[in-house]
Amino acid sequence: MSEPTPPQPEQQQPMPGTTAQMDPRPDHGEDSYVGHGRLEGKKTIITGADSGIGRAVALAFAREGADVLISYLCEDEDARETQRLVEDAGRQAVLVPGDLSDPQHCRDVIAKAVDAFGRIDVLVSNAAHQASFDKFEDVTDEEWRKTFQTNVDPLFYLTKAALPHMREGGAIIATTSINADQPSPSLLPYATTKGTIRDLVAGMGQMLAERGIRVNAVAPGPVWTPLIPSTMPPEKVKSFGKNTPIGRAAQPKELAPPYVMLASDEASYIIGATIPVTGGRPFI
Repeated sequence: MSEPTPPQPEQQQPMPGTTAQMDPRPDHGEDSYVGHGRLEGKKTIITGADSGIGRAVALAFAREGADVLISYLCEDEDARETQRLVEDAGRQAVLVPGDLSDPQHCRDVIAKAVDAFGRIDVLVSNAAHQASFDKFEDVTDEEWRKTFQTNVDPLFYLTKAALPHMREGGAIIATTSINADQPSPSLLPYATTKGTIRDLVAGMGQMLAERGIRVNAVAPGPVWTPLIPSTMPPEKVKSFGKNTPIGRAAQPKELAPPYVMLASDEASYIIGATIPVTGGRPFI
């Protein structure tokens, strides 16, 4: 599968975007990821698992031996493909559509995971919303609130609901971004939420460590997912990823390994950390 190397074809989709319309097609590790039993028997939740990073992580988790609840907004076709990949790996897949900006839906996601699995071992808070703006004044009150309610609030609500069902050795993993360290002006609301998530992870990691639950984050650089053509103008999609030393965006499959590591028992001493996967762009 070809890498997303600039210049990509100019393309644009309505939010939230779909995998099938992307050129080149994102690679989630369908033909390459090989599991080694590192998550055998673990019961996991991944939000935003219909496509992009979430799908790649779901596929990797399943091939490592985990059952997966696939939380997504409304992208039914993409979510069913993720379900197929999980089930083809011989693991249980549970689809739960809905809007995570609603605190009650966050609680419902946890309840459905407990009903299906009996417990929760790993929670991956990955779903995100972003939009591009040319001027500060273009950011509406509604857009500011929506970005925080989608990107930040679910990490709090999901964690709060999940904790009674997590045992020692459990893991919570959030997706932040290189924008937490190098905010893009055109993505101001998104970048601000990603900085907030990094701080939230650092604080939660300290607060939950004594309970044996590890909280960490992964900070991607540019990744070739439906979020890009559905939230950026075509000319930016064309050059997306060019600002990295490696000269391209990541395929989603290239993000899955740090999530697997953080979810595994091998990461027993990693707490409150943010792991950058940025194609060479510095992250402090």
